Amino acid sequence: MSKKPHLALIGAGYWGKNLARNFHSLGALHTLCDRSTETLASYGDDYAGVKKTDSFDAVLADSAISAVAIAAPAELHHRLTKAALLAGKDVYVEKPLCLDINEAEELVTLAKTEGRILMVGHLLQYHPCILELQRLVGQGDLGKLQYITSNRLNLGKIRQEENALWSFAPHDISVILSLVGGQLPEKVQCTGESYLTPQVADTTLTALKFAGGVRAHVYVSWLNPFKEQKLTVVGSKGMAVFDDTKPWAEKLVLYRDYLTWSDGRTPTPVKSAGTPVVPDQSEPLRDECQHFLECCAQRRSPRTDGPEGLRVLQVLKAAQASLDKDGETVSCIAPSTDNTAPITTTAEPSYFAHPTAVIDEGARIGAGAKVWHFSHIMQGSEIGEGSSLGQSVVVSSDVKIGRNVKIQNFVSIYTGTKIEDDVFLGPACVLTNVTNPRSQVQRKNLYEKTLIKRGATIGANATVVCGITIGLYAFIAAGAVVTKNVPDYGFVAGVPAKQKGWMSRHGHPLHFDAAGRACCPESAYVYELRGETVRCLTLDEKAPLPDHLAIGKKDYHDIKKLTKTKAIGSAKNLHPSLPRQI
Repeated sequence: MSKKPHLALIGAGYWGKNLARNFHSLGALHTLCDRSTETLASYGDDYAGVKKTDSFDAVLADSAISAVAIAAPAELHHRLTKAALLAGKDVYVEKPLCLDINEAEELVTLAKTEGRILMVGHLLQYHPCILELQRLVGQGDLGKLQYITSNRLNLGKIRQEENALWSFAPHDISVILSLVGGQLPEKVQCTGESYLTPQVADTTLTALKFAGGVRAHVYVSWLNPFKEQKLTVVGSKGMAVFDDTKPWAEKLVLYRDYLTWSDGRTPTPVKSAGTPVVPDQSEPLRDECQHFLECCAQRRSPRTDGPEGLRVLQVLKAAQASLDKDGETVSCIAPSTDNTAPITTTAEPSYFAHPTAVIDEGARIGAGAKVWHFSHIMQGSEIGEGSSLGQSVVVSSDVKIGRNVKIQNFVSIYTGTKIEDDVFLGPACVLTNVTNPRSQVQRKNLYEKTLIKRGATIGANATVVCGITIGLYAFIAAGAVVTKNVPDYGFVAGVPAKQKGWMSRHGHPLHFDAAGRACCPESAYVYELRGETVRCLTLDEKAPLPDHLAIGKKDYHDIKKLTKTKAIGSAKNLHPSLPRQI
């Protein structure tokens, strides 16, 4: 990072004062630029050594300035940003990126061709609680994402040049898009009303519908008697609430196991106080400014880069179009010559990748997938929809990974490996691709094939020697060294691994009676053992689990204790009414 002041702030007024304070404290502020001499004079001698000018052209011509931060009115964002990029400056621009999609696309393209950093000021994305919330959602702590609500209410600041949608909603829309993996909504609906200034909505409610059934709504108003800034995220396994008006230790609260299922079918709410999640405290705006400076120094893409700002703008434009039509549902459409170009024609990723992750060109990653800190996805690899890759995961060239695969931290998946849908790979488990590796002998054309079939689990620190197949819903114990094929539903443990029994689809031991039947204590599904082959009689192995059985209700050890207190008879006696297959 440059140790000399090198940044000019364009627009030093209402919000600019906050940016000036932070960039100056970080040692980066070189020049304050504002067309109002009164605004410049208001700084007095606060920032000794910082230049003051009312000439934007002078800033562009100053070779000592390598970056600019723009906090001018939104209608000036395109012109100022374009001029700065063409002058060879890196640009931080406050939200929104600009007011027109075509102009935003121009800025994104220009930043790329000029080799400049372009970052949009979506402040919430730098709040430690939001970063923690993104982590919780990304690693599946809340289960399958279902819906998101955001309320941003206050009495003021009342504006006349832009409505409440454009003033309040961009930050929340930015966070919502990050939580759904960067995908754009399929449908947008927005209603609102103007009470103080004609044609300037004081309150709006925006509803977003995403692929996969996730929905979100954003309610904003500057005509509310009290301040409320609350974001609620609801998943199949838990809920999280971020309330920015609370003290730091209470801002983010996690609610787990908010439902129980009576007889497996009837949901009953479980009310609890929730568990506070308390990340290290820091000022989000300072962190945002620091992030921009680091990205400029390291020449890496910011978390809220130009394409991210463009996606937020596309949602805002769709919401405004719906608002103008009195709440009519609209598709996300980008303006073009024929007015039919879909918003996704910018081909931006529909998955989430942490800024430290490396995604090689030619890698294919499905919608809703998440790639976390310091992971590397190599050219030619494929990752299915909804999969999650934890910290420091390496996926080598031509590896195929299915949908909804969960890969924990520090796992390397080498060429020759194929992983089907719904597989779980525990932390630091090891997969190989050469039986007899030698550093002096190259065997790049002799990589052996390893197949991990649907629903299998590989425990933490387990090793799977290459050239074998792990069967459907097989379960490999932590620390095991697997050297032979594992059958469907097989449970193996030890060094070398030996089969210890059979496991159900829900991960519980199966105890077969004399008739070769067993019942899973969690799902009540019936399994049959014929010879050395196990099959589920209740549900086809390829069918997804019903929603009410895709959420764990009891701890493994509680279920284990329960089964020990009951005689385990035949599956027919336990569940005589179950059909052979549904």
